[in-house]
Amino acid sequence: MDDQPSTQGSIIRDLISDRGPSIAIIGAGFGGIATAVKLAQAGFRRFTVFEQSQGPGGTWWDNRYPGCAVDIPSHAYSFSFMRQDWRSTHATQPELLQYAHDVLDRFELWSHFRFGTRVDEVQWDDEHGGYVVRTAHGDENFDVVVSCLGLLNVPRIPDWPGLDEFAGPMFHSSRWEHDHDLGGKRVAVIGTGSTSAQVVPAIAPYVGKLFVFQRQPGWIMPKGDRVFTAAERRRFLRYPILQKLRRVKLFYLDRRRFKGFDAGSAMQQELRRLCVDFIDSAIDSPAVRAAVTPDYPWGCKRVVVSSDFYPALNRDNVELVSKAVTRVTRTGVVDSDGVEREVDVLVLATGFQPTKYLASLRVRGPGGIDLHAAWGDEPRAFLGITVAGFPNFFILYGPNTNGGFSIIAQLERQAEVVVRAVARIHRRRAAVDTRPSALDRYVRWIDRQIATHASAMEAGCTNYYHAPTGRNVTQWPRAHAEYYVITKLLPRFGFVDAKARS
Repeated sequence: MDDQPSTQGSIIRDLISDRGPSIAIIGAGFGGIATAVKLAQAGFRRFTVFEQSQGPGGTWWDNRYPGCAVDIPSHAYSFSFMRQDWRSTHATQPELLQYAHDVLDRFELWSHFRFGTRVDEVQWDDEHGGYVVRTAHGDENFDVVVSCLGLLNVPRIPDWPGLDEFAGPMFHSSRWEHDHDLGGKRVAVIGTGSTSAQVVPAIAPYVGKLFVFQRQPGWIMPKGDRVFTAAERRRFLRYPILQKLRRVKLFYLDRRRFKGFDAGSAMQQELRRLCVDFIDSAIDSPAVRAAVTPDYPWGCKRVVVSSDFYPALNRDNVELVSKAVTRVTRTGVVDSDGVEREVDVLVLATGFQPTKYLASLRVRGPGGIDLHAAWGDEPRAFLGITVAGFPNFFILYGPNTNGGFSIIAQLERQAEVVVRAVARIHRRRAAVDTRPSALDRYVRWIDRQIATHASAMEAGCTNYYHAPTGRNVTQWPRAHAEYYVITKLLPRFGFVDAKARS
């Protein structure tokens, strides 16, 4: 495909309503909410948000495990357009769910949301010049589709032999089954990532025995979380500038910390020392200290932020098993040394399938081309948002956008790109596509940035960043400020209009 605007006469409606294009938003997580707010603020009200769950929140609706909370400070993990009276430095899952509700209340958006409605497929209609959105309730036509399905929403279930034969309760952490009483039970938590670091301290005090299976240790930094004093909360509410200044400071500190992703940097060494000192001060057993100390650079896999995971390993009823799981029996878990530990409950904190973007959604563009077939094993998108050959289709939390400190800030930038594209569609009465050459140049630039500024991510540890080809397809390789700049500047060079019908 060349860089010239498409000559397909079927790529645009004869006339888009003066009220603006009709827009389908798929997903009511923070990406879908950000898009809805930004569209409404810009005067575009012809949008519908489809959500398969019964309420808004996305990952914060799905994940309700014990101890569930965000590991980014509250004043950064929130929208710039919506202040909140946060109770502590780091919000819990119920607080974040309430925040989602509060945003919809404030901007009067509830009527635009359809809960309990799963979108299975979107298909370009040449005659209509837009997309057919298919749900169990029927087909609807829209001019624009915005996918806000998120990154960490498809659980990764291991294929261990015997897993289906386990006799006790077994569930993934993101689908926690609260009807099981874990009191006094023998529980195995598989995994030591961010979710496990919250689950383990939360359930350790009341289970009988807790086995924590660690395939590979990860770097863990202290969270530094605390409850705000009443005086602090009053000041934040009375003087909004204080929340803004705290937000600016948090992003500045992260920008400084990001230098640590350069494996050869002084900041890399500083952060490693901080983590090692934390291990030495928090864990009693020399054997456990050795087992949780990684042998790869800081930042190779997602850094875990937790102040209470290491202390939980000191408990008499908690055992760290620093071996991979190889199989499961009816009554236990077998590690790579062949040792079986009998358990009553099996919790899979085994993460998600982040490189399988839009796994639950089938997308067909002009000519019937399938998005997943076009991607193959390497999902790619311009700014992580658009794909050449799929006009008027946008992705939030797409390829190489994870990171930037706060994903909420990243999502805001992406929603702003969508709104500017919608305004262009409305103004020019033409669909928006992406120049293939711009997509190619952007992907090459991303790869260079990872090699130069985020080399620690490529250090060979087990992480979720890489496609089967070996390419890093999930991570944004700079701090948030760079993403802010490129999402303001690059769309005008990457987007191209499709010609209207004659």
